[in-house]
Amino acid sequence: MAFGIKRSDLNAWKSAVRQGKVAFLTHYWLDDRFPNANTVTKAACQDMKQLMAWGETHGLKKEWIHVREGFPHFDLIGESQERILQKERSLGNIQEYGLYIDV
Repeated sequence: MAFGIKRSDLNAWKSAVRQGKVAFLTHYWLDDRFPNANTVTKAACQDMKQLMAWGETHGLKKEWIHVREGFPHFDLIGESQERILQKERSLGNIQEYGLYIDV
């Protein structure tokens, strides 16, 4: 279950994704399969080849891409979320969710 997303953040993310950029959106999220995670970051790009190549540089498998509503994305959770966002230096809105990453 996703919640806590600001409409302005969502619209900016969608716009960047449609422009062919790899864009990040972090929000609160609860899922019983991941009891220690309370946020998820969606790393998305409209260009599937670009998204697959980007994911490969971070050790993500193309099979992990969710293709939904025109916004293909990886769900970044836990350690991979922190590691990838830190490497990308794309902190965006994550501090709103209690994720403080040193850059």
